[in-house]
Amino acid sequence: MSRRSPSVPSDARHGWVQALATVLAGLVAMGVVAALGLWAAGAADLPDRAFPRVVAATVVTAVGGSVELSGNAGSLAETHAGITVMPLSVTLAGALVIARGFLRPLRHRAVAGVREPARWAARIAVLWLLALAGLALGARQTFAVDLGNGLLGDIGDVLGFAPRVGFATNVAPTVVFGTLWLAGVMILALLVARGAPLPARLPWLRTAVRPAAYAMVVLLLAYVALGLVVALVTAATRGHPAQTFAVILLGLPNLAWPALTVGLGATWHGRVDGPFGLPMPHLLDEVLRTPDAATIDLRALAAHDARVWWLAVADVVLLAAAAFLMAVRSPAGVSAWRHALRMAAALALTVLTVCLVGRISAHYGLSLLGIGDPGGGLSGELLLWPQVWSALGLAVLWGLVTGILGALPARRVHRRGEADAARGGTSANAVGPGREPRRSAGPSG
Repeated sequence: MSRRSPSVPSDARHGWVQALATVLAGLVAMGVVAALGLWAAGAADLPDRAFPRVVAATVVTAVGGSVELSGNAGSLAETHAGITVMPLSVTLAGALVIARGFLRPLRHRAVAGVREPARWAARIAVLWLLALAGLALGARQTFAVDLGNGLLGDIGDVLGFAPRVGFATNVAPTVVFGTLWLAGVMILALLVARGAPLPARLPWLRTAVRPAAYAMVVLLLAYVALGLVVALVTAATRGHPAQTFAVILLGLPNLAWPALTVGLGATWHGRVDGPFGLPMPHLLDEVLRTPDAATIDLRALAAHDARVWWLAVADVVLLAAAAFLMAVRSPAGVSAWRHALRMAAALALTVLTVCLVGRISAHYGLSLLGIGDPGGGLSGELLLWPQVWSALGLAVLWGLVTGILGALPARRVHRRGEADAARGGTSANAVGPGREPRRSAGPSG
């Protein structure tokens, strides 16, 4: 009997049309989330019909692309600007949609060679590269800067001076980093999804890596869901719904995932100066508006709002639940200390990723005849960066403790580990303690 249905060949299941649909679905999802978030933040009022190009630039930065800010202020003025930030709500939306489309033709294949998934991934990558290059070429715009009614405005009127600022995407870095982002999404999707194929020659991917990767993805999504609940309650009780929905649609993971590390005891530093229009919670804005770099940790945040201590409680609960989930999805014979080591390694990698993608650096300034920068309404700065090594050390410590806490109760849970599935389901008849012993698996037919 043939193992594959002759009426549905492999190329038909995941050919170029399906790859194009996957790429378009991912870009549309990212574009819609970015457009709604920017609209809520007030970007729809930008001059020169720039809104679609700003949406395109937001999508580009969401996949690791590079946007360069520029200014043309003539010989009497100086402009400077720069921005490094990933709108992680847009990133998450695209990753979930593309991962879903990538995995769809590969379902129900526990073990497979590398050729079939590699061909399918290559088709998606080629179309993604072309689409991303086109998007990067279109993400550019120039604006006129309003000098206002003060001294700068008077000087500009006398000299007939009209400064302009703009942005443009660096196409080559965008294509490179965007392709690496896509590869990371597809690899992580293969590691997380239980029904996705993995090479039979690498059983440790199934027994050790997959349960840990799945638990970390669930942990990050749980923190986003928790942040969403908090944001919706805030919007309903304190007003400013547009600003809150801008936070949700553009940067909810930018706040939720660093909050995970802060709950572990990690420290971030940052500063906000000037009338930056980036949406952020009032508590964070209050802490960051200091003359020098501010420290962001549990103690500093709790000095403004004592409810921040609940972040530590949330970390205890969610990390223990993630460790339990990892242990339940692992082979039954794995010892508790191995679970602890795997949890520590997985959590450290997760925290490192959060530290890398959660950094924010944005500044702009305009000076005319030496007036206007620093200070005033024509300059601003937003910085946020973590203490990486201390965060990683805390992640390892928390991973060891919660790994053991999660592994101990998992021993009482009847389950089949990934190793059993890799052996062809020989543990399908396995039962927990106190029940009938399992029978040896007979020949398949």
